[in-house]
Amino acid sequence: MKKTIFFLAAVMMLASCSFTKNAGSSTATTTPTTTTPATGTAAGQGAGNALHSLYTQYKADGTFNYKNTQNILNTVSLLANCGDLATNYKDKSYLAEFGKGLIAGSFGLVTKDNVSSVTNSLVEMVKNSETGQKVSSTTSSAASTMSNYAGTAAQYAGAISSLLGSFSGK
Repeated sequence: MKKTIFFLAAVMMLASCSFTKNAGSSTATTTPTTTTPATGTAAGQGAGNALHSLYTQYKADGTFNYKNTQNILNTVSLLANCGDLATNYKDKSYLAEFGKGLIAGSFGLVTKDNVSSVTNSLVEMVKNSETGQKVSSTTSSAASTMSNYAGTAAQYAGAISSLLGSFSGK
């Protein structure tokens, strides 16, 4: 009973906070935003941090468990921070800054040697999707929000598993 109450309280708190991009970047919205190299760096740092957390759990579990609450939250954070990649994947200065942030935020998981490959994987994951809209939209029901986040994690499970598997030996 206590676990259920704690879980519901956590879900409601999460829903009330809603997900936004990394604090250093602009909030995810459904309207177009102007991106700058600085937003690329901040988004990269947020994505790198989420990627590191996902990999740490992946390594502990031996697989990507898209039903794990922490993995769901980290997946949503990763996607939120990668939302601008879909529109800026051809902008070399944005990608360079995103890559710098990705390296810094991943605590050594992403390096100069693999940053291009990781960024390309992330671009492919978010390109032509409505990830930013799904992640940034708010709903009136905490349970519905958590369900949407879980669905997002499940939708990207294959791509994330593949990406995390590429870091073997780290």
